[in-house]
Amino acid sequence: MVYLLGKKQRGGTIGMSEALKAVDIFTDGACSGNPGPGGWAAILRYGQHEMEISGSMPQTTNNRMEVFAVISALGKLKTRCQVSVYSDSSYLVNAFNEHWLENWQRRSWKTADGKPVENQDLWRLLLLTIQKKGHVVSFHKVKGHSDHPENNRCDALARAAIQQYLTHNPDLGDPAQLNIQHS
Repeated sequence: MVYLLGKKQRGGTIGMSEALKAVDIFTDGACSGNPGPGGWAAILRYGQHEMEISGSMPQTTNNRMEVFAVISALGKLKTRCQVSVYSDSSYLVNAFNEHWLENWQRRSWKTADGKPVENQDLWRLLLLTIQKKGHVVSFHKVKGHSDHPENNRCDALARAAIQQYLTHNPDLGDPAQLNIQHS
């Protein structure tokens, strides 16, 4: 499934004559406690060019970090692109590929059992980012913590962002004693 201007398009073709740059984005999120201090990371790759980005948030969840990593990566792109996002987060990938986002929007941001969708602020921001920039985006699930080098690198960057945050905020505890969760 491909998303064009925030809407799915079956078949994966752009349907326009404009040639788009093909960009691969690899992402991961991590959290020390869930909720707790969190980190996110992304690797953006266009041809031989590569950029790593990462950051942290003080009180968050792993799922929020997974979604925020994609928002941050898409925000770095300066022109409209054809983007392949690779993530170990079933939550993120399934939201697009299993049509969760479409269903949530159709139900006014409610789940199937009528509860408000969690993290809808980030989901809305992600959809807006795709739409405003006009990216054509596809989402791909990768196995986490295995032999996927980019996912392993993103995991290390996300965990390092948490460590850096905790080092600069010693009142939150000893970084070496915290259990950092990741998907």
